[in-house]
Amino acid sequence: MLPTVDVVLPCLDEAEGLTWLLPRLPDGMRAVVVDNGSSDGSAEIARAHGALVVRAEQRGYGAACAAGLAAASADVVAFCDADASLDPHDLPRVTGPVVSGQADLVLGRRRPEPGAWPWHLRLANAELARRVRRRTGIVVRDIGPMRAARREPLLALDLRDRRSGYPLETLVAAADAGWLVAEVDVPYRKRRGRSKVTGTPLGAWHAIQDMSKVLAS
Repeated sequence: MLPTVDVVLPCLDEAEGLTWLLPRLPDGMRAVVVDNGSSDGSAEIARAHGALVVRAEQRGYGAACAAGLAAASADVVAFCDADASLDPHDLPRVTGPVVSGQADLVLGRRRPEPGAWPWHLRLANAELARRVRRRTGIVVRDIGPMRAARREPLLALDLRDRRSGYPLETLVAAADAGWLVAEVDVPYRKRRGRSKVTGTPLGAWHAIQDMSKVLAS
């Protein structure tokens, strides 16, 4: 039976997160794990749990998302971090309005548990969300990693960012295309393993710069 939803999971050394996350994927959803150069056996763990594993040769979050979207075949595609900070059990909250036709793009607004989201990252995210509201007129409060839309319209957006600006480019391009965008709350937990992007001040700075370039374009 074909999956109702393909869940793209960008992955760089997320063996611990995948071990917890993949068994929790809801029925009717297929994991598309995009290996972005892992050396910890992430790809093997993903295959052992029945995931479709594809490789993104170009490093970068956006490159991994683009490779996963290209490999997906379900009508609806969701995106989720592979570090166990987000629970796959919450995916139906995000995919449901897309499947039912109530929204074209749904974003998961992170509601963090204590210690899950450092204050400087929350502050940067709030500022980016404010700038997105000003740029697009769409009321969003989080540029989060859990989101869903239909595959063909997503491909038609022709997204170009291959770094950390991909989620924000998705939102801006969708707004410019007249999509109906919705936001739902999802719990946000402490990640498993070390962050490769926003876990350091330099990584966080690079991510913010990537997103700022998208807004400036």
